Amino acid sequence: MLKLGVPSKGRLMEKTFDWFGARGVTLRKSGSEREYAGAVDGIEGLELVLLSAGEIPRELALGNIHLGVTGSDLVREKLVNWQGRVREMALMGFGGADLVIAVPQAWVDVDTLDDLDAAAAAFRAQHGFRLRIATKYHRLVREFLRDNGVADYQLIDSQGATEGTVKNETAEAIADITSTGETLRANGLKILSDGLIHASQATLFRGSRANWTAQQRKILTSLERALEL
Repeated sequence: MLKLGVPSKGRLMEKTFDWFGARGVTLRKSGSEREYAGAVDGIEGLELVLLSAGEIPRELALGNIHLGVTGSDLVREKLVNWQGRVREMALMGFGGADLVIAVPQAWVDVDTLDDLDAAAAAFRAQHGFRLRIATKYHRLVREFLRDNGVADYQLIDSQGATEGTVKNETAEAIADITSTGETLRANGLKILSDGLIHASQATLFRGSRANWTAQQRKILTSLERALEL
C-alpha cells in the first residue's frame, strides 16, 4: 500500500478532496464525521490517512506515510533540512497565506528590516531587554531575521491570537500568517515592506526515505499519471 496523508477536517480537507477529484482520484471519509478513516477510488493500492495538517510533515519525514498534503510553511517550520527529507510534487493552488513580519502602525519610521534592526537596538538600549516578536514559527522567523541581519530581538511563543499580543503588551512585533492583512490592520499593525518570510500554499509532498518497495513505486507512477505530474 502507498499511504497518502491528508488534513482531516476543514476547508483544507475539502479543497484537497476537490483537487484530487478533478483529476479522477476520489478521496472520501468513511464512517461517521468524527472518525478519521478514509477511502480512495481511482488508484489501486493508494490508502488515505487523515491527520492534522501539523502532523503530516513529521509523519512524512518518519516514513509513516509516503505522500502528504499540507501547507508549505508547516513543512519548512517543522522539518530541519526539509529539502533532504521531503520533495515537492505539486503546488495545489489553494490554502494561500503569507508569513510576514508586522509592527505597530504607530512606528512611522519603521518600514523595512533595516529599520527594525535599528529599532530593536534602540529598544534594548532604552528598556534593558530585547524587543519581543510573538510567533508560532520560530525556525522560519529566526532564519529569516538572521539572513537579513536583524539582531537584538527575542522570540515569544504564541499559540493563540498572535495579532493581539502587541495590544496586550506581551510583544512589540509579530510574525504570523495572513491572507488579506485585515486582521493585522484591525489590531493596529502593518507589514514591513520587505517582511515577507514565506508565501505558503497547500502542497503535495513526497517523503524522501529510500525504502520504498517496487509495488509502492508502481502505485506512485500510476498516481503521477492520473495527476499529470
